[in-house]
Formats: sequence, structure tokens, C-alpha cells
Amino acid sequence: MAYPIVWQIEDIFFPLISAIGVTVNLVAIVILFRGKCGLSKCVTHYLIGMAVADLFVVVFDAILWITVPIYLPDSFVKMTTMCSLFSALGSAATVVSVWLTVTFTADRFVAICCEKLKTKFCTKRTAASFLGTVTILGSLESLPWYFVYEPRYIIDNIPWGCTQKPSYFSSPAWAAFEMINYILTPCVPFFLILLFNVLTVRRILVSSRLRRGLQVQKSGGKHKDAEMENRLKSIILLFTISSSFVLLWVTSVVYNIYARITDIRYYSSDTDPHFITDRTAKMLQVLSSCTNTCIYAVIQVRFREELKNAIAYPFKRIVKLWNNEK
Repeated sequence: MAYPIVWQIEDIFFPLISAIGVTVNLVAIVILFRGKCGLSKCVTHYLIGMAVADLFVVVFDAILWITVPIYLPDSFVKMTTMCSLFSALGSAATVVSVWLTVTFTADRFVAICCEKLKTKFCTKRTAASFLGTVTILGSLESLPWYFVYEPRYIIDNIPWGCTQKPSYFSSPAWAAFEMINYILTPCVPFFLILLFNVLTVRRILVSSRLRRGLQVQKSGGKHKDAEMENRLKSIILLFTISSSFVLLWVTSVVYNIYARITDIRYYSSDTDPHFITDRTAKMLQVLSSCTNTCIYAVIQVRFREELKNAIAYPFKRIVKLWNNEK
């Protein structure tokens, strides 16, 4: 029997995205932590939190849950205890990453649309509180996934492999947990991000029209509006991150809703369109953990400069050492 094309793609995709994901997220964390990108401390806190969560998604989900078992099938990660743990940790990292994107979007919505709340809500302390709260709640939400699995086989009294328990498919409690889990992540965040962005766009269009009218009355339309330019930079970053999330998660959201409505629990074969869609959605979901650094590099001039300096630094050191030895 031929090796399914979907698995062939995954065998290449996940190792590649693992290497890229670890690198770009570590680079983003280091650069943002230095605080030289011209961003507020509040925004920087959210972006660092998102980068750390994305890094954990890559480590626990792409590397330990998928990539290592493919290429090292007899390694410790195949022990039932370990693969159950990585399943729960990967789920927790995904939940935290998704909801931090929501909190960042909400923070920018408040900063742009709610002037009275801005001074209290858009602060470093509030950002730290949200980061801690989302991390704790996301971890608690994902904890039951550890208890979903049982061993595939036992060798020398050591349980190996992970397969879902029969009760997972027959128990109303597990069915309720799975439904609530999928509603909380990613369905609710997906629609909240869309809502916040629609409201933000509406507010920006209204305020821009009013400010442009006042500018025309005062200076004949030739005055440069510094505040609107700053807002524009902020909303470009917000919309790009939000759009990336929506585009890469839309397959997962739509398919999960469809699967719940039609009660799809099994696949007839590896060529089943439902199976292919499910695996494609998974790959796009993991890919979403690697895109933010690319977004920063394209949009943020100072981030791009810091990235160039970081790349050039080792070469400068080598040249300096070479010159000193001469």
C-alpha cells in the first residue's frame, strides 16, 4: 500500500516548521525583550507573551507530539505518560497563544476606541495580569486531555503509545468537555477577534472623517496629523496579526463546526476528504505559531533594524577576532 500523500507532506512540513518556529520565536523574544523597537511596554508585554506561547506550541505540539515520534518511534516520547503529557501541554500552549491574541486585540481596541479606559487598561501591569490569568486558565482548561489516553501496548510493565480510551467516545462528560473545549478555542476567540477588528475599523473611519473635516477648516487640508499617523502604525500591526490568525485558523474553525454538526468521528481512509481537511487544518494551525516574527520584520522598522544587527553580530565578532590575530 502506498504511503499516503498527506503523511508524506507532514513528514517534511513538521520538521521544517519546527526548526523555523523555534528560531523565529526565540529571535522575537530576544529582540522584543531588549525594548528597542519603539513599542509601548504594554504592547511589548503582549507580543513577548504571544511569542513564548507560540514557542511552546512548536515545542510540545510540532516537535514532541508529531516530529519526534515520526523519526524516533522508539524514543521516550512514545511512553504513554509522556505522550499524554505532551498532548495536554500542547493543548495548553495553543489555548494560551490564541487567547493572548484576543487580549492583544482587545487592548488595541481599547487604546483606539475607549479613551477613558485607555489609561487604566492599556498598562504594563494590566498586560502582566492578563498574561498570568490567561496562562493559568488555559492550563486548567487543557488538563483533562492528559486523562484521555491509555496505552497501545505494554512492554516490560512499561506502557507505550497513546490511544483514546473507549469512554472518550461513549461518555457524555467527555462529549461535553470536547464541545466546550472547541467552543472556547478556537471558535469564541475567532469571532471575538473579528468583532474587535470590525468595531476598531468603524471607530477609525468615523474619527478620521471628523479629524479630516477639522483639519480642512483650520489649515486648508495641508496640515500633517501626527496622531493619525501613529494610530495608523498601531492598527497596521493589529490588523496584520489578527488577519494572519483568522486566515490560518479559519479552516480549523469551519471544519470543527462542520464535524460537530455532522458527527464525524472516524475516517474511512487516508484519502477521505475529511481526513485531508483535518490534517491540513492542523498544519495551518501550527504555521500560525511562526508568522508573527515575519510580520514584525515587515511592518516594524526598528524591529527590522534590531534583526539585522542580531544577524550581523556574529560576523562582526568573527571579523574583529580575525583582525586582532593579525
